[in-house]
Amino acid sequence: MEAVNARAEKAVEYKHNRCNCAQAVLMAYEKELGRPAEDILAMGSGFGSGMGGMEGTCGALCGAVMALGLLNKSDTPSKMIAKDMLQKFKEMSGGATICRDLKGIGTGKVLCACDDCVRHGVLVLESRLAGIGCK
Repeated sequence: MEAVNARAEKAVEYKHNRCNCAQAVLMAYEKELGRPAEDILAMGSGFGSGMGGMEGTCGALCGAVMALGLLNKSDTPSKMIAKDMLQKFKEMSGGATICRDLKGIGTGKVLCACDDCVRHGVLVLESRLAGIGCK
């Protein structure tokens, strides 16, 4: 669990150093993804502030699901694992997966700060990768 927490904190560090939430989660898996950093950053670039500029799914969750798609070598389709990841992320993040809801836009009630969303993205991915034998 210590290594998982270290990876989650590394993702938060990326978030604080010019990465959006999706890029931060993806970059925490740079070595495992086996792709150049510029490709990883480009892949996650459209997911800052959630898809559609806070209107869609949290970028951290999107980044985790993108990483899953590249790392999943099991017979279980990534979309089925992603469904489980979405539910777990929602439970961990105050009951929401949409960026504007997580940030309290319109309600004034922040359900989950970006740093925690990034941590949750890594944690849900890690637990699912371990469960399908990818770690």
